[in-house]
Amino acid sequence: MEKEFWKAGNMLYPLPVVLVSCRRQKEKPNIITVAWTGTVCTNPAMVYISVRPDRFSYGIIKETKEFVINLSTKKLVKAVDYCGVKSGRDVDKFKEMKLTPVPAAKVGAPLISESPVNIECRVKQILKLGSHDMFIAEVLGIHADSSYMDRKDKFDLSKAEPIVYSHGEYYGLGKLMGNFGYSVKKK
Repeated sequence: MEKEFWKAGNMLYPLPVVLVSCRRQKEKPNIITVAWTGTVCTNPAMVYISVRPDRFSYGIIKETKEFVINLSTKKLVKAVDYCGVKSGRDVDKFKEMKLTPVPAAKVGAPLISESPVNIECRVKQILKLGSHDMFIAEVLGIHADSSYMDRKDKFDLSKAEPIVYSHGEYYGLGKLMGNFGYSVKKK
């Protein structure tokens, strides 16, 4: 097999694509689409988002030190794209995309009601890395839509039809291929 060699770049795809909500006190809330996101630590529960410093939401998150990660779905794909290309400096993304801001339990940033999972976050550290700065945050709480719970009270993510991002394109996730440890499980 012959492979091409390319210059250094990001080829770790697909990635989760999420809607990150934020708000300064006494201002309208904003949403930014983020694909540079993930888990940092289990205990304490920590996540990260990476944002370009010139983005409108960057200043809000840097100042308030909080945000909400809202998981995206097939039903939200248009909002995901819109919130990634339009600036909150110019438009009210909640209004334009007909999304519902809901007060969070621990932070001033709102949840997006239409998202099946909302993760409340408080920034612990900001790493300046180059094109993006990484906001490392502690998870303060999670809201999960009970309509996605199965008979065993387990969250059924497949019912939510999550989406991912790859090289400028959005994809739905396919069928379940196995569970953690299935390769070594005794039959």
